[in-house]
Amino acid sequence: MLRQHLAIGLTTVCLLVVAYADLSIAAEPISIGSRRELFVDDFLIERLEGAARQRLERPEPREVVLVTDKPWEGNTCAYYTIFQDGKLYRMYYRGSHYDVATRRAPHREVTCYAESKDGIHWTKPELGLFEFDGSKQNNIVADGIGTHCFAPFKDANPDCPAEARYKALGRGEPRKNAGKHGLYAFQSPDGIRWSLMSDEPVITHGAFDSQNLAFWDSSRKCYADYHRHFRDGMRDIMTATSSDFLKWTDPEFLVFSGAPRQQLYTNAVQPCPHAPHLLIGFPTRYLANKAQQVEPTFMTSRDGLHFHRWPEALIPTDAPEDRDGNRSNYMTWGIVELPGHEGEYSVYATEAYYTGPDSRVRRFAYRADGFVAIEAADGTGQLVTKPLTFDGDRLTINAVSAEGGEVRVELQDADGHALPGFGLNDCQPFTGDAINHAIRWSGGRSLASLGGQPVRIRFQLKNAKLYAM
Repeated sequence: MLRQHLAIGLTTVCLLVVAYADLSIAAEPISIGSRRELFVDDFLIERLEGAARQRLERPEPREVVLVTDKPWEGNTCAYYTIFQDGKLYRMYYRGSHYDVATRRAPHREVTCYAESKDGIHWTKPELGLFEFDGSKQNNIVADGIGTHCFAPFKDANPDCPAEARYKALGRGEPRKNAGKHGLYAFQSPDGIRWSLMSDEPVITHGAFDSQNLAFWDSSRKCYADYHRHFRDGMRDIMTATSSDFLKWTDPEFLVFSGAPRQQLYTNAVQPCPHAPHLLIGFPTRYLANKAQQVEPTFMTSRDGLHFHRWPEALIPTDAPEDRDGNRSNYMTWGIVELPGHEGEYSVYATEAYYTGPDSRVRRFAYRADGFVAIEAADGTGQLVTKPLTFDGDRLTINAVSAEGGEVRVELQDADGHALPGFGLNDCQPFTGDAINHAIRWSGGRSLASLGGQPVRIRFQLKNAKLYAM
């Protein structure tokens, strides 16, 4: 039985495929350098032949990792942020509750904090920072402005000062006397003690009533924000950029391809862990006519503005349980790799929102770089890339084959003719399951002599999946 994805890499050369329709035709060879490329879009793909199909992969449900059972938490805890910080995993989330009987919130919204050494077993440390019901013995990390949807991150900007190593955006709420309308900028030296970077909101064009996030985009060398607004009466996503986290460009609505226009809440956009030039997002589709259910979906971008969005639900409302209620199926913000789970990405999603005394967070597992597969499940198919140039001496792939299946690779010149010694018949077929398998040809030929030369790559799949290179 085939597992989720196949990835291809040039071990100084790794390939990635994600793009939008406007980039599908390149006049010049595409330079991929030595980076990993995922086949999540058609950016590198010239054509698919035979049985080859491009298919969305879904993460597999794992264990419940958090239950929001403290008095300051409750059944509407939401907008989780999860990231790795050295050997520690950090989680931030809104602590809130809704009493169905009285239709009121029995306590104020706060921002809570949890941490873990393995991403599965989480503790809620007593931080002693803010009082709740007369006691500071709690895991409340922020109170006041921004707590409705406080979204922290560890700043990867190499020029970031130590006192602002951690940053966050949080929404002001004039109705609660908690700031003005807009997103406020926060900083922290340790991820625990937070302060405002400005007394005024730094982004004011938007609705901001769900998770609004930002991060350092190492490819574009700027901070990127993604937040919610309305467009023509429908929920949608906007983006802005900044060089200093304080002065932001005018927000723009994202431009989508691949799926019809739909109502979108949270976006969960982030750089792909092994391919940071590619942005991965898990926008939440809002189903107003289905008891206000929500479904995470999947999208990718190469420029931060144009996104290819897949129409299928990534985590259906029946997978595995308690996800079919009002807003009860949000994807959290964060893709992490866990010790003891090599070759795997962990993502998380909420369940049991509104329906009980508390709510839960469940872990889901992806094959590393296995978001989308090129699959030839019943027969033989081929993927031929557009002309490209690379750096490096090896080509590696992320792939899996079924019993009797295989993957072969041919290198061609820009006109589509097989290069001597690098044809399909010269290739040692790959069988099995590997995240980073180095392709070999007869005679052990190195790719070093081809560096900088325009080539096409032809992948022949037989009962196999290819995820990346």
